[in-house]
Amino acid sequence: MGQPTHVMDLKVPGEETLPDDLKPYFQKCRDKLGLVPNVLQAWLLRPNKLRTFIASYNELMLGDSGLSKLEREMIAVAVSAVNRCYYCLVAHGAAVRQMSGDPELGEMMVMNYRVAELPPRQRAMLDFAVKLTEEPRLITAEDRASLRKLGFTDEDIFDICEVTGFFNMTNRVAHGVDMMPNPEYHTMAR
Repeated sequence: MGQPTHVMDLKVPGEETLPDDLKPYFQKCRDKLGLVPNVLQAWLLRPNKLRTFIASYNELMLGDSGLSKLEREMIAVAVSAVNRCYYCLVAHGAAVRQMSGDPELGEMMVMNYRVAELPPRQRAMLDFAVKLTEEPRLITAEDRASLRKLGFTDEDIFDICEVTGFFNMTNRVAHGVDMMPNPEYHTMAR
């Protein structure tokens, strides 16, 4: 018994509607990943918002940061675990497995990052992201000071907050439209 086969529970435009400026990006996804992520297919319903989504994602997850790409993926998974976002847990869990070279870490991150033997810096980063997700009103100067003591710069703390916020937003969209991950993610980096 597999997951549902739909991309989302709203009308999904066909790729024939893909604006010309986005065609190279979809092809790049096929070349790098072997697929076009369903999240991009879903956002094709709103092409201007798809452009914004791509720009935001690329800057947050691939742009310059004191956080490694793996650490940003770990935040994505920890936040998505709190929100029980099936799409992001499957897709970004696969990214953690691939980037870390450790399938067990990917699974621990999806189920409960606290069982993973993480360096204090990463544990504190994830604890902060989870607190920001669960109880944002309780974040204090002391929380940020604790991150600074572990070597995070103010820019890094901003990046943690922004990645956390981005995935809280996308988790809600994915839940709201019943977005399903590409089935191929389940077998990646195992």
